[in-house]
Amino acid sequence: MTTAGAPRAGAAGRLLGPALLTGLLATGCGASGTAGAGGTPPTSPSPPPSTTSPEELCARIVAHWSREVLDSTTYGDYQSMGLSNGQYEILRTVVDAARAAKRSQGADAADELIDREAGEGCANRYRSGGPTEGPWQ
Repeated sequence: MTTAGAPRAGAAGRLLGPALLTGLLATGCGASGTAGAGGTPPTSPSPPPSTTSPEELCARIVAHWSREVLDSTTYGDYQSMGLSNGQYEILRTVVDAARAAKRSQGADAADELIDREAGEGCANRYRSGGPTEGPWQ
């Protein structure tokens, strides 16, 4: 029988179990750079994943969507393409030039033009570190 407010004998065991488990898990986390189990040296961290610059990312997405809309009569919605307003302006310029090149020089010339113009347009756009007029720009 228990008195009001006093825990039963089994309650201490229920509280002690999680506390011990937490303590054991915490002691298993050694300091960085210490030897592993059995004296084995620690493994070196893996290199950070490579990142894509804003210019490269812009050029890739603009070139992709330029090829998608090259034979279409409309451009579609820039937001559904994942483009900013500024990237969409680059796309429109690239597609207009690619359509003219395709008519006069063929599909291969248009394809090369898309890569070149998307790269140049995006490099110009991000030359000073990125757009600053707002998140949609």
